[in-house]
Amino acid sequence: MSVLSEAPGRLTPDRARSLRRANFAAFALLVVQFGIGTYVNLFVPVPSTDSGSGFGQAISAGPAGLTIHIVVGLLLILAAIGVLVQSLRARRPALIATAVAGLVAMIGAAAAGSSFVDSGSDGASMTMAALTAAGLLCYGAGGYLLAPRRAEDGQDPRHAP
Repeated sequence: MSVLSEAPGRLTPDRARSLRRANFAAFALLVVQFGIGTYVNLFVPVPSTDSGSGFGQAISAGPAGLTIHIVVGLLLILAAIGVLVQSLRARRPALIATAVAGLVAMIGAAAAGSSFVDSGSDGASMTMAALTAAGLLCYGAGGYLLAPRRAEDGQDPRHAP
């Protein structure tokens, strides 16, 4: 029996499909963000004038790679909020937990990114990478929990009487 068939609330097939797509979109955007972040970390020097200036200054006056990385990060936070809202509407505790953890990971990565721009700290860079991995795990788990399941008799257990 799946987590979805035991949890309270109503998860219609359309809502499950929409939430599965949202989890996949967040997962895919995180993979892209990881690649951009790796590129920025290795090849884009952060000017000392950006140190301590915050996201706004880094976006408007920073190198293009850093600007793209920040903007995609902000989009990821919006995507994480979207996944959380859909999970709350589905009223599935496991999905809500993965969505909350994913959002916390995205906010934490943004905070670590701000710290990295300020200090250039290797620890802040590692924190961003670790929180990206945590986000990937959260959105991958959310997608797994929403994957269509087939019972042995060919019936979808979510629609069993």
